[in-house]
Amino acid sequence: MSEKNKTILRRYGEEIWSQGNLAVIDELVALDVIVHLPGYPQISGLEAYKQACSMLRAGFPDLQVALEDIVAEGDKIAGRWTFRGTQTGDYMGIAATGKPMTWTATAIYRITDGKVAEVWDNEDFLGLMQQLGVISK
Repeated sequence: MSEKNKTILRRYGEEIWSQGNLAVIDELVALDVIVHLPGYPQISGLEAYKQACSMLRAGFPDLQVALEDIVAEGDKIAGRWTFRGTQTGDYMGIAATGKPMTWTATAIYRITDGKVAEVWDNEDFLGLMQQLGVISK
């Protein structure tokens, strides 16, 4: 089970985030997915998840993610990610800066029936907002 879940997480990062293939969300993410992201409203359901993905990809269309570490046990899997992209579109109401950005995230995923069913995500949004010039360093 752990190796299968690692394969799912690798595809999730590569196909959804790095390639921007949002069509694969239906294959890799559960209909009733829940995403817990500190400081943001909970994302509930596949359509809300797709909207969140679209918003990030619109702000950073060249986004690339690297899965730096991966650990799996049972139905849970943890990943440490590095995100890189240039903000060439609006992101969360912030006009495009044209600046390259790098930020990190660590997340725990619950996999059910071969799909991401729940996510507890901690991203370095402070670092991202500093790079965007929204918050001073």
